[in-house]
Amino acid sequence: MTTTLKPLASYGPRQFGDRIGLSEWQFDRALRLGLIPPADQGGRWSAAVFDEVVSRLDPVVAAVGTLPDVGAARAEAHLAERLGITVNPGTAAELSRRGHLPARGDYKGHTLYCGLALENLSDRRKVERASRAGHLHTRDEAARILGLRAADFDHLLRAGLLTHAETTVSSWHKHTVVRLYRQADLDRVLRAPRVDFEAVRATPKGRPSPLAALPTRTG
Repeated sequence: MTTTLKPLASYGPRQFGDRIGLSEWQFDRALRLGLIPPADQGGRWSAAVFDEVVSRLDPVVAAVGTLPDVGAARAEAHLAERLGITVNPGTAAELSRRGHLPARGDYKGHTLYCGLALENLSDRRKVERASRAGHLHTRDEAARILGLRAADFDHLLRAGLLTHAETTVSSWHKHTVVRLYRQADLDRVLRAPRVDFEAVRATPKGRPSPLAALPTRTG
């Protein structure tokens, strides 16, 4: 692939990317991966460096991939479509926790995940395991999964046996923060030896919950 534009003595990042047909994110990724060397003329690239990159442009384009760094929802939708499986909310964050999907900064407070790693993530079992473990639930959903009343669930939070994994903003009330709980944390709580869940669930309505005896976590 070659350029037909008049050669320049040096190139800024926008000129460099535009002339070789790379979008801004592709150019930035090529720099990060070392596929394009650092600027050698005070923040600009010499014609010699530009020509050298042009001479191997096809491998550079192939190496940077076609997917930009994206937020969790887009990452999860991409995996669901490509792998043909159900991908629950929270999967991207869980894949990142497990070292399979690096975070690449954020946009307006939302984590961005590496598009290149996402393109190369093809292990269906890894994604399915992360989808189950990372599945996020609202407070009411989490209490229902545990088989607990709302007051029982609140005792778990008070005692520090469970905490939220992420937050989101309510779709109904835009200034209301909603706490979300991870499936793997719910599974862990169910295995906790400190809690007799059968006794908690068997407690009649109006009677104090056995969980009320749990000490309040401090600090």
